Amino acid sequence: MQEFEGRVAVVTGGGSGIGLALARRFAEEGMKVVLGDFDGEALEAAVAALTQEEHEVLGVQMDVTRQEDVERLRDEAIERFGGVHVLCNNAGVIDSAAVPIWESTEADWDWVFGINFDGVLRGLRAFVPTMIAQDEPGHVVNTASVAGLIAGGGIYGVSKHSVVALTEALYQSLQIEGAKVGASVLCPPFVQTQIFRSARNRPGASEVDPLNRHSLVEDGMLPEEIADFVVEGIREERFYLAPFASFDEAIEERAANVVARRNWVPRAMRDASE
Repeated sequence: MQEFEGRVAVVTGGGSGIGLALARRFAEEGMKVVLGDFDGEALEAAVAALTQEEHEVLGVQMDVTRQEDVERLRDEAIERFGGVHVLCNNAGVIDSAAVPIWESTEADWDWVFGINFDGVLRGLRAFVPTMIAQDEPGHVVNTASVAGLIAGGGIYGVSKHSVVALTEALYQSLQIEGAKVGASVLCPPFVQTQIFRSARNRPGASEVDPLNRHSLVEDGMLPEEIADFVVEGIREERFYLAPFASFDEAIEERAANVVARRNWVPRAMRDASE
């Protein structure tokens, strides 16, 4: 997909962080943007900001854990702007339980996977048939994480590995069908967002992160840098969008271990033994 002017982009998790940065970047390219978000206050503020910047924008409060909400997002986008050309399945959360993975509760698994993986799958089911039927150039970007390319990462890591695999399957299917729609998986490193405050939108949960991981994102990439990278990646039809090289060694190590059938030793354990 080379041309953005006059086209329509839909972004879930669009009220803040990477989602808002993507929406703004697409708008700067001349696109009409549709923001979907669970957080009504954040969504309202994002729409107001983009409107003040004289962009064409529609906000839809919705929940990616509900298929009917995702389909409503699609329908409202089409009703308002006539179609969808870029879909960013971006909504995501991270678990905060500081326990071994076998002690994680079923509720923890359901919450993280319901948003991080099932939310992406719901987006594909709702939007991709429509995007193919339009018979116009389009693109799908599914937000995973560098955690989806390296070993470990708890429930979050497992969910993001699943998003990578899902997007690989999507890409293959689109190629086989000869569709004009491309696909990419976004695997960012630490980014200056509120990801570690995900629990603020989980019913009955405290937004306090017991692992105190907020400092990890303080020196991370800016959401705007991620958005620039995504637009460039769509234009260049790149599948794997991994915008920072600091994790390359870990990615290569995991791949080498798979090929060599070697055991994986957690880096923390390896460092401690050196």
